[in-house]
Amino acid sequence: MIKGDILMRNSVYQKYDFKAIGQAIKAARENKGMTREQLAEQLDLAPRYIMSIENKGQHPSFQVFYELITMFKISVDQYIFPNKPVNHSTRRKQLDSLLDSLGEYDFIVLEATAQGIVKAKAEEEA
Repeated sequence: MIKGDILMRNSVYQKYDFKAIGQAIKAARENKGMTREQLAEQLDLAPRYIMSIENKGQHPSFQVFYELITMFKISVDQYIFPNKPVNHSTRRKQLDSLLDSLGEYDFIVLEATAQGIVKAKAEEEA
């Protein structure tokens, strides 16, 4: 049996649950300080459509999906292949992107902060 472009074996059809990716898109948008309306305007979409993707797991077109994940640097491997080890999470990739905009002095502050976190975790675990 064929439904759309998907071949259905034994009449079993599983639709991918897009809610987790939608929530990642929402979190990334909010982390950028962008409103749903601003994003919708930038992509020439209705804010309601963005809301449906983010909150209800509506499946966007491939083009919209591509634009969202590249705009916010979201790695979808962790959602599509949940059992596959992920080299870097979406948050890590977003952090890497933020680091690109920082200068040498900022790196000194971040390095000291990271070292403090690692030290505190080691003391907590001991």
